[in-house]
Amino acid sequence: MPYTLDDKALDLLFRKARTHNHWRNIPIPDDVLRTLHALMCLGPTSANCQPVRLLFVKSPAAKALLRDALLQENVEKTMTAPVTAIIGYDMAFYEQFPRTFPHVDARSWFTGNDLLIRETAFRNGTLQGAYLIIAARALGLDCGPISGFHNERVDEIFFPKSTSKSNFLCNLGYGSPSTLYPRNPRLSFEEQCQIL
Repeated sequence: MPYTLDDKALDLLFRKARTHNHWRNIPIPDDVLRTLHALMCLGPTSANCQPVRLLFVKSPAAKALLRDALLQENVEKTMTAPVTAIIGYDMAFYEQFPRTFPHVDARSWFTGNDLLIRETAFRNGTLQGAYLIIAARALGLDCGPISGFHNERVDEIFFPKSTSKSNFLCNLGYGSPSTLYPRNPRLSFEEQCQIL
């Protein structure tokens, strides 16, 4: 039988993991963020394209810049999080193919094909953002992903004159379990799945 995670690990990653909005005042060292990236980047992407671009917003000055791009209901939870990851995707990801997928000329698949570039960058960047959440949980961090912000403003501030665009934000830290709401219902297998 192949090795599988035990119940404790499954609880950590999924069953007991929750979206957090309130944070304990415990900093996240930079080496934890480096480990987080090292795990995240091992998740699969199509043709190893790796379009995700991450900005870990930690400093008060960077947080103040981010504040102006948030919807009001997301200000407090984001400003009090030890780190907010801006999960972006690079529209020029295919320029890295000679290094990341060297056995074929994958760059030529994308050159001049704006629709394919956009779909591939967004899809795979989103996948990598999900890997980030799972890797963060595996490292004992709590996560609070949010989409309530102005992408254009974040791009102006954090990706100026860049080929990268923001996708979503994810607050990272050590959450306050006492402030969690009951878990919202999930749809059943029968509602979401078919076996054909």
